[in-house]
Amino acid sequence: MLEDLKSWFSINPYSLKAKEKEELLKARLLSLTEHHRKKCSEYANFLRLIDFDNKKISTAADIPFFPVRLFKEYELLSMDRSEVFKVMTSSGTTGQKVSKIFLDKATAMLQQQVMLRLLSSFLGSKRLPMLVIDSPQVIKDRKLFSARGATVIGLSFTARETIYALNDDMSLNMDNVNYFCEKYTGQRSLIFGFTFIVWQHLYKELLKRNIKLNLPEAFLMTGGGWKKLTSESVTRQVFKSKFNETCGIRHFLDHYGMVEQTGCSYFECGHGHLHVSIYSDMFIRDYKNFSLKKNGEAGIIQLVSALPQSYPGHSLLTEDEGIILGEDDCPCGRKGKYFEILGRLKSAELRGCSDTYATKF
Repeated sequence: MLEDLKSWFSINPYSLKAKEKEELLKARLLSLTEHHRKKCSEYANFLRLIDFDNKKISTAADIPFFPVRLFKEYELLSMDRSEVFKVMTSSGTTGQKVSKIFLDKATAMLQQQVMLRLLSSFLGSKRLPMLVIDSPQVIKDRKLFSARGATVIGLSFTARETIYALNDDMSLNMDNVNYFCEKYTGQRSLIFGFTFIVWQHLYKELLKRNIKLNLPEAFLMTGGGWKKLTSESVTRQVFKSKFNETCGIRHFLDHYGMVEQTGCSYFECGHGHLHVSIYSDMFIRDYKNFSLKKNGEAGIIQLVSALPQSYPGHSLLTEDEGIILGEDDCPCGRKGKYFEILGRLKSAELRGCSDTYATKF
């Protein structure tokens, strides 16, 4: 099925208007639905229970959505176990079940290729030096990846040089930070970390030691939930303002994503909007009857992705709330939907990399 997406690589991932994208994505999603029906017995049972009929699919939004929580309850594969190349696990607090996502080599490669294509739209195609606000321990087990470790590994493929800012005990390694600053101040670079970890282990440590960095050309890329920071009255604007004061950072690149649909990340443009690419789509569902909500109306997020081939993760009902702000008309010039994350559903478990780590504090 990888061949089906080869022609997509010649298309700018944020260049298609709604109608053009709809035709492309619907055909791919229908193909994936049939593929997973044949290869995954649990998914076939799900389709049978809801009386699925592919002849009734008129838009991508009609593809049945699979509750994301089922990946915590079942090991769902659309391949033989001998083909498993990598297992991804979601974040979770102690005692929580985690999702297990099984990848074959083709799916893992596809996810990597797409993430690089999406990132290049925001960072450019040139390989940048990267300062990771995390410990090298996060990537230790390369066979069984956490979402946190997988993101770091994925970004490392794009980096010219990767430096870790934290020691194994999550204390700040100022020697590494100073090395990075001295070598790359004045040059475009990437600083990456999950939101709470960046705040707790970089900003607060620099503040405590009365240290200021000078990285005006760096992009600070963050990800994960804001739940803990919000409880401390740290809004996105406060977060950006403090890093501008402490590190001179002017460029911020937050992103939203989930281990169940790795590769299809949603990056923040200069206007503060998270963007949907041609490889995915987002729909907002009503809290009570799951009907589609209009742009500007809040609800439960459904995500579809063209990438999952080795497991039935191409159409998922998440446990997050969001609102689609518009489509094809963001001032940044990118086509497609742009949106805002409102947070987790009240009854949902804490599962984002940033928020689950923050529970320790």
